[in-house]
Amino acid sequence: MLKKVLLITGAILFLFIGSLFAIPYFFKDQIKAKIIEAINQKVDAKVSFADANLSLFKNFPNANVTIEELAIINKAPFEGDTLISLGELNLKMSVKELFKGDNEPINIDGINSKNGLINIIFNKDGIGNYDIAIKDDKKEGQNSESKPLALNIQNYKIDNFQFRYFDERSKIKMLIDSLNHEGTGDFAASKLDLDTQSSAKISLDMDKVNYMKNVVLNLDAVLGIDLENNRYTFKENKALINQLPLEFDGFIQLLDAGQEYDLKFKTPTSSFKNFLGVIPATYAANLDNVKTTGDFTVTGFAKGIYSDTTVPKFNVEITSDNASFKYPDLPKSVQNIVIDTKIINQTGILNDTYVNIDKLSFRIDQDVFNAKANIKNITENALVDAMLKGTINLANVTKAYPVKLDKPLSGILKADVTTKFDMQSVEKSQYQNINNAGAISLSGFKYTDENGKSMNINKAEIVFNPSRVNLKQFSASTGKSDLNVTGVLENFYGYIFKNQNLQGNFNLTSNQIAVDDFMTTTDEKTSSDETKKDSEAMKIPAFLDCTLTAKANTVLYDNLTLRDVSGKLIVKDEKLTMEDVKTSIFGGSVGLSGSVSTKGKVPVFNMDLGMKQVDIAQSFTQLDMLKKLAPIAGIVNGKLNSTIKLNGNLDAKEFTPDLKTISGDLLGQFLSTTVNEKNSTLLNALSSNIKFLDLSKINLNDLKAAITFDNGRVNVKPFNIKYQDIQATIGGTHGFDQSMNYDIKFNVPAKYLGTEANALIAKLSAADAQKLESIPVKAMLTGTFSKPKITTDLKTAVTNLTNQLVQQQKQKLVTKGTSALTDFLNKNKKPGDTAKTAVPASKAETQEKAKEEVKAKATDLLNNLFNKKKKPADTTKTK
Repeated sequence: MLKKVLLITGAILFLFIGSLFAIPYFFKDQIKAKIIEAINQKVDAKVSFADANLSLFKNFPNANVTIEELAIINKAPFEGDTLISLGELNLKMSVKELFKGDNEPINIDGINSKNGLINIIFNKDGIGNYDIAIKDDKKEGQNSESKPLALNIQNYKIDNFQFRYFDERSKIKMLIDSLNHEGTGDFAASKLDLDTQSSAKISLDMDKVNYMKNVVLNLDAVLGIDLENNRYTFKENKALINQLPLEFDGFIQLLDAGQEYDLKFKTPTSSFKNFLGVIPATYAANLDNVKTTGDFTVTGFAKGIYSDTTVPKFNVEITSDNASFKYPDLPKSVQNIVIDTKIINQTGILNDTYVNIDKLSFRIDQDVFNAKANIKNITENALVDAMLKGTINLANVTKAYPVKLDKPLSGILKADVTTKFDMQSVEKSQYQNINNAGAISLSGFKYTDENGKSMNINKAEIVFNPSRVNLKQFSASTGKSDLNVTGVLENFYGYIFKNQNLQGNFNLTSNQIAVDDFMTTTDEKTSSDETKKDSEAMKIPAFLDCTLTAKANTVLYDNLTLRDVSGKLIVKDEKLTMEDVKTSIFGGSVGLSGSVSTKGKVPVFNMDLGMKQVDIAQSFTQLDMLKKLAPIAGIVNGKLNSTIKLNGNLDAKEFTPDLKTISGDLLGQFLSTTVNEKNSTLLNALSSNIKFLDLSKINLNDLKAAITFDNGRVNVKPFNIKYQDIQATIGGTHGFDQSMNYDIKFNVPAKYLGTEANALIAKLSAADAQKLESIPVKAMLTGTFSKPKITTDLKTAVTNLTNQLVQQQKQKLVTKGTSALTDFLNKNKKPGDTAKTAVPASKAETQEKAKEEVKAKATDLLNNLFNKKKKPADTTKTK
């Protein structure tokens, strides 16, 4: 009996669990339809989601609807902007809600979501992108009583959200990142207490000026919510801004014209640890064992209406008097700290807000630093009046405060500056309205980064005057490089306060500059998890708009050593333009003009170079580009004059030309040159194939050659060279891969054909011999420079020479035979004999034998000329 009961119970349980699995499939389409219907009735935007699923296990005994990858995209005037994006949205409800009819509302008891984005934008007209509710005129014809979804929320939660806010008119940009928030309360009631916990990182920018960056906020608060009156009252609450504790009291009420604020806030204690808590925890370290004296308090209120034209009146006071702090593990303390700062608005008009830093001072050892400032008229044309005066020994900073540096700082910073200006004058560069005086100096500064690269500033001094900021001195060294810079900063305040480009004119002198010293590095993990240092892509700073007149005794670039470098460098719009740059290198001089730009994804360059009296062996060995254009290093010795125009891409890390992309042309002239053919496989092969050519005696002096190059191919325009009295014309192409295709056309004097040829030619008349003074011979060079293939037109040359000699000998024999026969007939002619003379039968045979003899001689001569062995048939003598 018990067994039967267990079987029945098990079967029922099995059916129940099976039903829990099966029911979601039956209602999945219905849930999707409800969601789509609800969205379409309420929202005027493009809405999409990947899927919607129902689970009876996730929040058992309640049902859970999961919507995946929900996105709401704005229509005009914010076409294409994302308003809301949710990685996952979960709706918790009772199971009975699944069985309601089409027109019955489904009550939602709980909501949670994760990996979301909320993006609020106000355009220049003050219109917000969040206003996507369907207007009344779009609801005509629809059933206004249909409410497929209703809210009866008891709890909600969001994880890892990002909230973005941007107002085009006020230039206010806020980012709330890593937002986690949850609340519990009965939203079905008109009045409730909502228990909330929140954490986030907040960044705030106003008109390109950053006021907060990744400030950590934690808030645990109980809010009294009056839904009928839209009133939210702070009851129990505890906030942490970074590590600064704050308590709130008061309420916020939503009105038709805006919001009404009546809030008070203060630090719960007056301990100076509160000040250290303002600093991000990353930099402030643990405050538990820090010894402090004196006080630090933050108090304030906000009371009034926030609307399109007004803000609440507010007053924030930050004060500290004769305070100090000392970290337990550090040898020095910061003493005599005085802070007296107020942020006040007494009218409710935002522009009437002003900031008074009446005093800010501190002392480390005997070094005292003071500052004060006043800022008013902040939204229309901010007026700034500030003063800095004091000394800071940078080595003491890390001894008194736990700044995390791999290497300690050193150096003395001194400031004695007063300034008074308005922001419109800064923006319009109306320097006559800016009143500056004083100087800031830094001496003995040394900083070493995590890669061991150090920067040493012996002395830097900036002098302020009403019209400009003068860089009076900047003497520094890093690695193998030293720098001495002076000059003028023309819009220092525009760069500091308005994110404008830094403009200026500078003069630089240096004994030695090593380009590698100014290249940054980044860590890269190899497959074996070993850290590898790799150069970052070099970028010309976009904020620079300046001119630099430079002179350096030595510049080390890649494997090159440049001497006596001078010229003008213009930096603007991520582009470096070089004018009249000169240097001594390779035993000669090089002039350069052109530009380098890093604005695009790939850096590009455009250069004109003039080379005078440079050593061929050095330049064509050390410059990969010249080596690819003309692989003559070690073969041709001497000097070179050349002009080169080229452009292409640069390697983003090494800043050297990408040879696959360069194009341009080169015109060169050889000076005092000799050829060493033993160092060239190609020239050795050429000498072996052309017996009469002694390449070591070729004179290339004053030879001019022109080449063009593009897509990895070099085109050499035909040029003439002369070896003794042999003329040659060379032209063709080769690739950066060393493949080649060249033609050499020789015009060879007959005297180089040997004694037999000269004896044969000597038998000719002077006029006939002159016609055979030179013979055209062509050589074809293919393959590669290391494995050349050389062919000649020997057969054609043999045929041409044979035909010439045959024709001349034939004509000579015919003429000679005709004359002899005429003489013979005239000698034996009887008086009155009128019979015609006949040609002797031996005439044709004589001509044929002469032709064969000449052909054999010519063949032998050309075979000898090109160093080829005679075939047995070639040695047969004619009979």
